[in-house]
Amino acid sequence: MVLYASSPGRAADAKLARPLELVAFALVVAHAVYLAACYLHGIWIVAPDGSGVQSDFVNVWAAGRLVLEGHPATAYDWPAHKLVEEAAVGHPFAGYFGWLYPPPFLFVASGLALLSFAAAYAVWVFGTFPIYLAAIRAIIGDRTGYLLAAAFPAVLSNFIVGQNGFLTAGLFGGALLLLDRRRPILAGVLIGLLSYKPHLGFLFPIALAAGGYWRTFAAATATAALMAIASWFAFGTETWMAFFTNIGHTEQAFLSEGAADLGKMQSAFGTVRTLGGSETLAWWVQAVVALAAATCVAMLWRSRAEYEIKAAALGTAAMLATPYLYTYDLVVLAVPLAFLFRLGRDRGFLPQDMPGIGLACLLILIFPFVKAPVGFAAIVLIAALVARRAIASFAGGSVSA
Repeated sequence: MVLYASSPGRAADAKLARPLELVAFALVVAHAVYLAACYLHGIWIVAPDGSGVQSDFVNVWAAGRLVLEGHPATAYDWPAHKLVEEAAVGHPFAGYFGWLYPPPFLFVASGLALLSFAAAYAVWVFGTFPIYLAAIRAIIGDRTGYLLAAAFPAVLSNFIVGQNGFLTAGLFGGALLLLDRRRPILAGVLIGLLSYKPHLGFLFPIALAAGGYWRTFAAATATAALMAIASWFAFGTETWMAFFTNIGHTEQAFLSEGAADLGKMQSAFGTVRTLGGSETLAWWVQAVVALAAATCVAMLWRSRAEYEIKAAALGTAAMLATPYLYTYDLVVLAVPLAFLFRLGRDRGFLPQDMPGIGLACLLILIFPFVKAPVGFAAIVLIAALVARRAIASFAGGSVSA
């Protein structure tokens, strides 16, 4: 199991393989031990008294239950949805886990709600985890990719709260991989499926248009449209109206009022607010960052830069461009990291690559102990590594360590 090529020009890189594998293995073991300990102590999925432990996943199960009971639009009614959440875990709790997703995702939620809360939780996180692992392994092109993907620190956060980071990263990475393998229609289908998480996929159209991937663009549009139409037939106009009405409520609660704790938000917007900046300033900073990210994506995807650089730039820019980003979303950051690893394996690593990646992972790892936008710092750091690669590529300089 060797991650780095062992040619004379990359001997220094090859020496890093064994230590990296050992560190990754240690992190995987630590993840597994921590999850097992949390479960045995009744603070993950199931409490000691047999009731459920409230986390983000409860909003998915509760929304699905409302669909099964014939009230899909009620998933967007916060007070009514909260009552079903409390019924799901078997006890009242402070706070609220909002259902924020477009109606097509109710198909997934209703399927999961056919199971008990605990069983659905396990099926969801352990069922989507292999999708993520397969995507990262395929991008890196070596079975070591499984180990590196499982060791990525954001993985633990996604397991703990039962979020959709694994599915999002799998679709994002799979789409970019299929695009590289000249499977434009399948790539477009995955991008269309990603529309359940629109704030992380809206840079895809810019990249596809800039790169001239019109078949992929059309397939993505058709897939998203078919999903919307299917959900309209299944759940009715009222549900779509409730979703659009809920957008303003969500923005007010989570971005303006910080209902979910602004210190947990890993975006430019969240960083400004956490540092004491006004909401107006935060929106201006976020707008500038989003515009810069979109511009860089358009320029790179029109250029002749290596595909790995384009893909890594899109993955990183997608997270920079959105104001709504939490630690579990950072699983998607594994996608640009995988493309950077692939590029380093094939062409050699720059001296700053491994220290930069290590620091980014450390920043994500310390989040529970440092409740601050350390994840945003990690994204900026990876963006800098991608930019350095792009500059080196355009300059035609050597990229060997």
